[in-house]
Amino acid sequence: MKRYQRRPENENLPVRRGLNSDYRSREYLTLDEVTRLIEVAQGRGRHRVRDSALLLIMFRHGLRATEAAKMRWDAVMLAERRVVIHRLKGSEPGNHPLQADEVAALVALRAAYPDSPYLFPNERGGPITRAAIARIVERCGELAELPLPAHAHMLRHACGYHLANQGLDTRLIQEWLGHRSIEHTVRYTRLNPARFEQISWV
Repeated sequence: MKRYQRRPENENLPVRRGLNSDYRSREYLTLDEVTRLIEVAQGRGRHRVRDSALLLIMFRHGLRATEAAKMRWDAVMLAERRVVIHRLKGSEPGNHPLQADEVAALVALRAAYPDSPYLFPNERGGPITRAAIARIVERCGELAELPLPAHAHMLRHACGYHLANQGLDTRLIQEWLGHRSIEHTVRYTRLNPARFEQISWV
């Protein structure tokens, strides 16, 4: 998405915002950084149960903010430890397994918000907004003292890089993230540092 800022000397001449690389050197978080982000969410505010579960599920399943906001309880099968992931932007849906800590987080979430059909509700029980998710990630990133500004889409990228760093098949990563084209997936495997470990300088 293009962003614009106004020239101070002439309000009628918009200037394109700089590239992301002008603001940070990478667009993903490491596993350690994601862990710190979730730990901060677990300890802040009256929506700590919702916010920490939100960050965990977004990371583990590579969710975009809007995908997370629209998640409903009828997509979750706690007894089977499964969740149906509905993707946006023409991406493919998926049926993902849930890890034990995810199940525990979702059980606590259901108990905290028993009347909302949405996993991550707002104050009125409707779906949380994309803007609210952005604020949660940004604020938790600040409190976690991460070395770079955090934004919500970094959790999806963090998922892709974490899978690639495990040496998983590119097709498997493609299916997990719901990429229609594998070209969107190879960026994660292309930056996997394990590929270069065979290089020796002695």
